[in-house]
Amino acid sequence: MAESIAVETGTEQLLCTLQEGVATIILNRPEARNALSNELTPALRRIIHRCGEDDAIGALLLTGAGMAFCAGGDVKGMSASGIGSGLSFDAKVADLRQRQRTLTGALVALRKPTIAALPGPAAGAGLAIALACDIRIAAETAFVSTGYARIGLSGDYGIAWLLSRAVGNGRARELMFTADRIDGATCERIGLVNRVVPGDQLAGEAFALARQLAAGPRQALALIKDNLDDVAEKDFLAALDSEAERLLQAAASADHREAVCAFIEKREPVFGAANKETEAS
Repeated sequence: MAESIAVETGTEQLLCTLQEGVATIILNRPEARNALSNELTPALRRIIHRCGEDDAIGALLLTGAGMAFCAGGDVKGMSASGIGSGLSFDAKVADLRQRQRTLTGALVALRKPTIAALPGPAAGAGLAIALACDIRIAAETAFVSTGYARIGLSGDYGIAWLLSRAVGNGRARELMFTADRIDGATCERIGLVNRVVPGDQLAGEAFALARQLAAGPRQALALIKDNLDDVAEKDFLAALDSEAERLLQAAASADHREAVCAFIEKREPVFGAANKETEAS
């Protein structure tokens, strides 16, 4: 196994390592259940952007230190004047829109596979961040809550759209209105997480999946994400047309040629980006 390389994030509240094409990003405020902060959140935005631009990275794995994924915003620091304090209402709206677009918006837009590993609770904006990832794996002791209704807020970071896409509109309404605490087993049953594993196996299973995806055909995976995103944006025939174009783009790639050769030669394919990183290490 290749050595893990530390990536500078600018703060101890966010850790990042690169290993075998996987960027593991760790929210590191365990004493606050990894709640977002004025130091953590900008660093998370920067590292998401950086990982998206780095060709050495084939997949992102996002998790939290200690026994939580992310408790969302810091409720103790919230007040009516604290959100964009000193700005006009329109300026506050513009500021929040920009902050949302460069966090969950950037995660959704990323053309690389993203995995959220939940060792414990994900609430509010923390749940939105997990939902913005392609795949979610949770420990048996994890739970989620939309949380917003409990503190008189309507939701941010795309929570309503992301939740509806994951579990359907009717279920999303229930979860948003009640802000109930949903345990891991229920999350798996309703499709909010892909799988639930014992807590001591979470890190290993999540990294193994991220490593598998990072070693895959990266252009094809990006095009697959485009196809899947069309579900929310296009009718069937429009999606069908786009799918045809992308299939032909993938068919012209070196990764496709390698996969065909590997099939004929009865061996595992070694795709370009993963192979280059292995050689470099």
